[in-house]
Amino acid sequence: VQLVESGGGSVQAGGSLTLSCLASGYRSMNCIGWFRQTPGKEREGIAAFYIGSSITYVADSVKDRFNITHDYDKNTLYLQMNSLKPEDTAMYYCAARRKRSWLCNEGNYWGQGTQVTVS
Repeated sequence: VQLVESGGGSVQAGGSLTLSCLASGYRSMNCIGWFRQTPGKEREGIAAFYIGSSITYVADSVKDRFNITHDYDKNTLYLQMNSLKPEDTAMYYCAARRKRSWLCNEGNYWGQGTQVTVS
């Protein structure tokens, strides 16, 4: 499984960004999800896509602003982020997991991450 994130950058508060996670070899996984982490803080699960059922979940903390989608043809997972706040500043990762877990936590495979900075 290989995961490559892109789409991060710097944006002003209130702006929007869409992150992409190009995935390969992931179809046998149970789920693929988005996470974020800032230095000194625990990694936070943001959203997940369950591959077999195509069900999506978004964490309560961001569900009114973030959305997760998946394009089978492009093998890409997206995270659309709207109304961004400075506290959304973090490194964002996608991860895939063999077995089901809430928000696809404790992934088995991880991308390298993409930085989002909101000022």
